Amino acid sequence: QVQLVESGGGLVQPGGSLRLSCTASGSILRVNSMHWYRQAPGKQREWVATISSTATTGYADSIKGRFTISRDNANNTAYLQMNSLKPEDTAVYYCNAFVTTTNGALNHNWGQGTQVTVSS
Repeated sequence: QVQLVESGGGLVQPGGSLRLSCTASGSILRVNSMHWYRQAPGKQREWVATISSTATTGYADSIKGRFTISRDNANNTAYLQMNSLKPEDTAVYYCNAFVTTTNGALNHNWGQGTQVTVSS
């Protein structure tokens, strides 16, 4: 079993910053790629950012230059540093990861989400 837990969401004013965390736990041999998605009210879930096991990163155009994804392999944790936040960044942010378990299986897991609200 593998679990992903996100934290760090909250209410922030436009122009502010937040840092989200996503920690994987359980029967983990290796955490492979990690990803952030978000879903705004009434909209489909959209991809935000990816970081590979070798720290190669990718970003959606809508957040490029404002958000930074990073990871701490020792703690099976990914981060999303969000700067210059805009009201349109308001959404539930979800983490997912491809995890190789200790019995050799490849799992694809989602976290429960963390709410980010950007409002004055």
